[in-house]
Amino acid sequence: MSRLRHLLAGAALLPLAACGPDPIDPQTQVGPNPPLPALHQYLLPPMHVSRSVGWKDGETPQVAAGLQVKALATGLKSPRSVLVLPNGDILVAESGGPTPPINRPKEIIMGWLEGLSHPPEKPGQRITLLRDADGDGVAELRTVLLDTLNAPFGMALVGDDLYVANTDAVMRYPYKPGTTRITEPGTKLTELPAGRINHHWTKSLTASPDGTKLYAGVGSNSNVTENGIDEETDRASIWEIDRATGAHRLYATGLRNPNGLTFEPQTKVLWCVVNERDELGPDLVPDYMTSVKEGGFYGWPYSYWGQNLDPRVMPQRPELVAQAIMPDYSLSSHVAPLGMAFATGTGLPQAYRSGAFVGEHGSWNRDPLNGYKVVYIPFENGKPVGKARDVVTGFVNADNQARGRPVGLAIDTQGSLLIADDAGGTVWRVTGSGARSDAGPAAILR
Repeated sequence: MSRLRHLLAGAALLPLAACGPDPIDPQTQVGPNPPLPALHQYLLPPMHVSRSVGWKDGETPQVAAGLQVKALATGLKSPRSVLVLPNGDILVAESGGPTPPINRPKEIIMGWLEGLSHPPEKPGQRITLLRDADGDGVAELRTVLLDTLNAPFGMALVGDDLYVANTDAVMRYPYKPGTTRITEPGTKLTELPAGRINHHWTKSLTASPDGTKLYAGVGSNSNVTENGIDEETDRASIWEIDRATGAHRLYATGLRNPNGLTFEPQTKVLWCVVNERDELGPDLVPDYMTSVKEGGFYGWPYSYWGQNLDPRVMPQRPELVAQAIMPDYSLSSHVAPLGMAFATGTGLPQAYRSGAFVGEHGSWNRDPLNGYKVVYIPFENGKPVGKARDVVTGFVNADNQARGRPVGLAIDTQGSLLIADDAGGTVWRVTGSGARSDAGPAAILR
């Protein structure tokens, strides 16, 4: 065992890569019609892992001109998603998923190397409340709102009901404005697919504009059904859940790992970001952002980017492929988008007030690295227009080590952007240069 650890440690110093095509400029794949190179299959996929090192004192991400960034809270244990409450308090899901079983020999190496990109501290498995009562951009109050949860990720507040999507169930808790600790055990609204493998454990969550429904993202249990199609029952989909009864139906399918579920403010249409499949080359398959059509099928596992067949999946389903919907907007390949938030309010400059922010967690199987940043896609009339712009970067240092990795995003009550940085243990707050926060929670709670 010690010899295996020694060999793996040596391998981690260099990209572990099989022969394959040279990568293209990822920016060419950003937009509605990305070029799709020829696919390439591997016995062992290339891996280029960015080791997690955290932020040194005084370090912060870099922001675009006209913006400034500040740590709202540090020292968190794997902050994965954020939810802004009406009174200005901010909830943070500190979370990590289960260790998946080993089903293929290459997963031993893949799992070990991927682990280097995660912080060494154990995840919190809790919901933490942050309050910046004096409006200086730093949370001086931090309390554990809910503890000992099962890999919490998505959160939504509807009236007096706080919903938390654990990896295996949507839970409901009573909430009152100003509450800093919930001691009630909560009630289970509906179970979510988890089980022995639980490959994609994060369960995104949002509420419909009228508050009658919840929408949960349930990722696949594999890359492309290598664990068997039976393990994919009710997965790779978005669930629509009735708040009153807990009954659910599959709202959309064929979405390998849908996250960042949110409704576009103008059209009230549901959007999400999706992590696509791996092991077809450095530039396949593009991860994407898309509107979600009720009853729509988006290709996984049988096809990608519309009706491009994946030859690894057998038997094929041509009747489904014929229905596959092409996504709205490519973010380029392997950026691993996990968070999305539509701009609202006036806390950011005019150039960032009508569009979507996307948190790109970053690649593990591409050289050079891709993602590790927050981008902004401008919208007009409820649709993306133009190229994505880099808004927050610097999560990777000059040695290709990860200081942090952006995950969930939210817009606070003043229109500023919040970023959950799991590898950096930080929630960042991005405002316009010279912006002030003088109407924080204290002003509302008084």
